[in-house]
Amino acid sequence: MVFSVFPAALGFMNNSAASTVTEFVLLGFPGCQELQCFLFSLFFGVYVFTMMGNGTIVCAVRWDQQLHTPMYILLGNFAFLETCYITSTVPSMLINFLSETKTISFVGCFLQLYFFTSLGTTEAYFLCIMAYDRYLAVCRPLRYPTIMTQRLCSILMSLCWVFGFLSYSVSTVQLSQLPFCGPNTIDHFLCDMDPLMALSCAPAPVTETVFYVLSSLIIILTLLYILGSYTALLITVLKVPSAAGRQKAFSTCGSHLTVVCLFFGALLAMYVSPTADNPPEIQKIMTLFYSVVTPFLNPLIYSLRNKEMKAALKKVLRIQ
Repeated sequence: MVFSVFPAALGFMNNSAASTVTEFVLLGFPGCQELQCFLFSLFFGVYVFTMMGNGTIVCAVRWDQQLHTPMYILLGNFAFLETCYITSTVPSMLINFLSETKTISFVGCFLQLYFFTSLGTTEAYFLCIMAYDRYLAVCRPLRYPTIMTQRLCSILMSLCWVFGFLSYSVSTVQLSQLPFCGPNTIDHFLCDMDPLMALSCAPAPVTETVFYVLSSLIIILTLLYILGSYTALLITVLKVPSAAGRQKAFSTCGSHLTVVCLFFGALLAMYVSPTADNPPEIQKIMTLFYSVVTPFLNPLIYSLRNKEMKAALKKVLRIQ
């Protein structure tokens, strides 16, 4: 219901606002035709590998009964989320590489902004509940099976999706209400808050402030929760007398921490630290890092550091 109403709302805002812009031009990565073809091939390969890698993890968790535990159910859903996240950006990039006009419609631009920010927020929430799961497994091992049941796991995952898509719905509609009189060129490969605010004919300090306060709160609070969970986890692990037990705990949590560092490092640099003076090329690279590189590396990070996942992936891929 939300997804059917949201495009109609954006279309209404576009017609009712004092806007003459009906489409935007995404410059992406300017260059000669040979460079555009090279970038198309590069990102097409990255996209296919990401979809296949994360899709294989989803299938492994779905088909292998041994992986029907909260930890792997969360990982399977996280892998599915990564396929959605990268799909919100890369397909439009691929079209732009081969397009002469490089245009995107008004509604299409704001839909991309909405899904890009919503899926990114959902990922931050997912990383939180994955940290909570690891905290319970290591720090409360005896109570873990009774606390982290599949029912609670399903509820937490549903809340991540719901709140992820609600977080920026109002801000996106408010931004679409602003008048856009021209120019309509966005020096980016996707529709993001900064370039769209810069193109608005009228200043909107309240909308901009709300967006960045909300972004900062989500990023900082989720990161603090994850760091707090892993601090408590680390203290517990260091008390384990067995070196093998400590190594197993670190191995289990190392993959998750790697993804957290990659994802939140780029987000902090992009949305929390001042980026107004950064050239567009730097902002594009930072956006690529958390929106494309992290989903691309996710299958490698989780499959290479986890014996159970490697065994399940071999079954899926029929590798003996």
